[in-house]
Amino acid sequence: METEKAYKLLAQQEGISNSKAKDMIDKGIVRVAGRKVTIARGEIDVRSNFAIKDINDLRIIFQDDDIMAVDKPAFLTADEVSRKFPNYLLLNRLDKETSGVMLFAKNKEFQNKAISEFKANRVYKEYVAVVEGKFIDETEIDKPILTIKHSGKARSTIDKKAGKHAKSTVYPMYVEGNKSKVKIVIDTGRTHQIRVHLNSIGFPIIGDATYGKLSPNVQRVLLHSKATEILGYKFEAKEPREFRIFGLE
Repeated sequence: METEKAYKLLAQQEGISNSKAKDMIDKGIVRVAGRKVTIARGEIDVRSNFAIKDINDLRIIFQDDDIMAVDKPAFLTADEVSRKFPNYLLLNRLDKETSGVMLFAKNKEFQNKAISEFKANRVYKEYVAVVEGKFIDETEIDKPILTIKHSGKARSTIDKKAGKHAKSTVYPMYVEGNKSKVKIVIDTGRTHQIRVHLNSIGFPIIGDATYGKLSPNVQRVLLHSKATEILGYKFEAKEPREFRIFGLE
């Protein structure tokens, strides 16, 4: 079997530069035979046919003189979104494959007020996730999380000794077969908190290759930041169509 590095083969097939091809693979939007291509420099059969997922448009939900709320699509990093608004100040981050509400302050004074609200855990943060398993009982998860960063990547675990306080409350929404849609309200904002917490109670998020459950029909982590309330503002972002998979409507 003749092979070639994935990014080089993708560049050849799509007529794009090697760097553009590598970036697309790193974003997680390239698949072969229904499986995500995760290593750009990995060797792959030269007969492979690539499927590339379109990234939804970034949408501004609301803005005034102090704050702007955007609906971040999956596959854009928080830093990439920030670069689109260089004059504004990022207030919260979402993982690359997590979609939904992200906030920016438009001035330093409002940024300071908002940061104080986040630090005091006075910001309402509501998420929606699709998980493996039948989730039927409201559950409070109060488990400390330790995050270790290495080579620019973060990995979080439950650690009762060294972890920082983290609390999530999970509410059942819909159940279909052995899949469930749940609402999660978080009091804290630790790195990968929801993904780690849900996995720790036996309900891994579908599409999460790190902490959750992969599915051949799912191209992303099925986690969405649906609503955020801060300093009298309330912002909502509609769930993407991926969340209607498995009949969970």
